[in-house]
Amino acid sequence: MQFKSASVNKKVALGLAFAFGLLPFPSQARQAVEISAPFEVGESPAGNYLSARVAEAEHDTLAASTFLRESLRADPHNNELIQRAFVAALANGDMPDAFALAQKLVARDSHNSSARLTLAVRDFKAKSFAAVRNQLNSGVAVAQRDLTTILLTAWSYVGSGEIKKALALVDTMSDPSFAVFRDFHAGLMLDVAGRTQEAGARLKAAYAGDQTTLRLVDAYARNLSRQGKTDEAKEVYLAFAKLQPRNPVVLAALSDLAAGKKLEPMVKNVNAGAAEVLYGLGAYGLGAAAGRQGDEIAAIVFLRLALALAPDNALALDTLGEAYSKIKQYESAVEIYDEVPDTSPLRVTTDVRIALLLDAMGKSDESIKRLREIVAENPQNVDALSALADVLRSHKQFVESADAYTRVLALTSPTEKSRWAIYYFRGVDYERAKLWDKAEPDLQKALELYPEQPLVLNYLGYSWVDQGLHLDEAFKMLRRAVELQPEDGYIVDSLGWAHYKLGHYDESLRLLERAIELKPGDPVINDHLGDAYWRVGRRLDARFQWNHARDLNPEKEDLPKILDKIEKGLPDTPAQAGDAAAPPPAPHNVTGNGG
Repeated sequence: MQFKSASVNKKVALGLAFAFGLLPFPSQARQAVEISAPFEVGESPAGNYLSARVAEAEHDTLAASTFLRESLRADPHNNELIQRAFVAALANGDMPDAFALAQKLVARDSHNSSARLTLAVRDFKAKSFAAVRNQLNSGVAVAQRDLTTILLTAWSYVGSGEIKKALALVDTMSDPSFAVFRDFHAGLMLDVAGRTQEAGARLKAAYAGDQTTLRLVDAYARNLSRQGKTDEAKEVYLAFAKLQPRNPVVLAALSDLAAGKKLEPMVKNVNAGAAEVLYGLGAYGLGAAAGRQGDEIAAIVFLRLALALAPDNALALDTLGEAYSKIKQYESAVEIYDEVPDTSPLRVTTDVRIALLLDAMGKSDESIKRLREIVAENPQNVDALSALADVLRSHKQFVESADAYTRVLALTSPTEKSRWAIYYFRGVDYERAKLWDKAEPDLQKALELYPEQPLVLNYLGYSWVDQGLHLDEAFKMLRRAVELQPEDGYIVDSLGWAHYKLGHYDESLRLLERAIELKPGDPVINDHLGDAYWRVGRRLDARFQWNHARDLNPEKEDLPKILDKIEKGLPDTPAQAGDAAAPPPAPHNVTGNGG
């Protein structure tokens, strides 16, 4: 569960540091995704160890776990190997190995908090709740106990039937920044103990402090349902739906309420409650990672521990799949997403994610085929339609993509703020399909819905310049886009290339050199800069940039033009031969990432 409060996040981060401070670093028939053949383990201990280090660096948890396990066979008393193998086993979800290695670690260091936490999870699974408390209190001095320790210890008291002790311990979190977190877990504990009305009071207090977190909203609304307060439960879900339309969990709950069903509690038992603590830390850690090396692995470890206690927790599985996607371990992400139960409201969502990962893995035909099947099974699913439209657009099937975006628009409310993006992407499709009479109104509509949106200013402004239309307004829009996103190399390139198109070579050169500083590895920007150098007489520099563009894997249709320029240069008079004799490139940053 994630909260907006910076102070809460800071203290949750302390829980992360405590627990793993030693870390070194839809109901439809589905076809299985073909996964690459497994790697082979070598006979050399040194080779296996080096392979493990490479796997760790690449965040390949399966390979790291496998190679470290083999390395440990050759050197079973090596403390560093035990620690690394332990973390790798945890990250890969090899829980029997992780439990055994954790036991070895605490035998060597009784205060190893990461191993103690893992053994506490083992003891939760065994319903040995006194042992859970012993593990948690052995990992760190009682005076230093943090959020993780307090909540898991409290859940162990619930397991022992000592709800009073559990609540008393939770309520020691007296800092106001903990209020929502404290009341949320107190409410879950009371629900598990069968004290539904008391649980409702604590969940209501948590909800009053944060109405934007799905887990809290879902727990509170489900409690209201079981108290017979169906209308209030609907109101809670509908309020959240205004913030996040079409959330599958919310839609499924509203459907059940409309059918007269009482909703089950979000957390049904002690293990699920403890898993909720670990899931919250993993989800927070993933959000805070922001690409920093190693942080995703810490988040993955917490999510694996959560799933050890609640293996069917669809949200934890979905978040774990997201974590693997972020570290570009796409095959592992696919396998995780495919574990989401068919009965879960998230099943269609994860099927869509699998299809998108297939596209990222270079299996675009299979991706599009799967998305079409999902849409056929779920024709009202906006996320599936949007994903299909996005993939079709990325593979230049512009007319089909535009048709899919049209269906998305038909399914969304005119009041939804996100509609600007649908109009924008459909406008891009129409422009690339040379249907400017349809593209221009869509781009203008997108700008009307989201004034000063840099992507739209960039695309519409450049398109007008390219066609010699509304030049004063077009340059004003491009300059404004650069002002709004001055560090976006793609948008700076668009303004520079627009100046080039009108023969403003000196100004073009200044901007394109800046764009290269921001995005040195982009083939189109390097190609543009080469053209600008040629026009100002710097022909050696021009050929250098074109050669660089050639080596940066340009689009297939661009490569012959680049090679021709390397050999022959540009014609002396652009107006005669035309630097833009071929169709102009699309404005950069269509999707915000250079797409």
